[in-house]
Amino acid sequence: MIFRKSALLLSLAACSLAPVAAPAAMAALKSGTKAMDFTTQAVLGGQPFTFNLKNALKKGPVVLYFYPKAFTSGCTIEANQFAEATEEFNAMGATVIGISADNIETLKKFSVEECRNKFAVAVGSKKVIKAYDANLPVLGGSNRTTYIIAPNGQIIWSHSSLNVKGHVPGALAGVKAWQAAMAGK
Repeated sequence: MIFRKSALLLSLAACSLAPVAAPAAMAALKSGTKAMDFTTQAVLGGQPFTFNLKNALKKGPVVLYFYPKAFTSGCTIEANQFAEATEEFNAMGATVIGISADNIETLKKFSVEECRNKFAVAVGSKKVIKAYDANLPVLGGSNRTTYIIAPNGQIIWSHSSLNVKGHVPGALAGVKAWQAAMAGK
């Protein structure tokens, strides 16, 4: 893990924020790809609001994570892990948002019970799920895929694996590396 973090920092510093290579999982969109802007229904702490990626990026990087289905074991574990790490992401200026094909009523409950009122979850349309190469045809929803999108709208890190391991620690390391590279500019 230490080697990965060091390699990521060196890669970002040497390439002056060149896209970070995705881990050797089933990576989705490649680093350097322009993230599609979208607007969707979202919920934070049970309260609905409209989420727009372009507006969120004005505040800093966005950790956009797709998950298959609220209240399933893996998605609950992942939501709990992101909730525990949200303060650290926020301290680095990053916004965390989860996306699934679940309806808004399910997300209202999930945002309170499993996301612990810490970060927003949003409705992922088929168009958005497909645009982010996060389609999971078996369940008719989205795969477990996490992206870091830099404020310029480019994807700088991605990880795609149904296994929950690697998503939160990888995203934390990626945001830290981005922040370090930005500080060095």
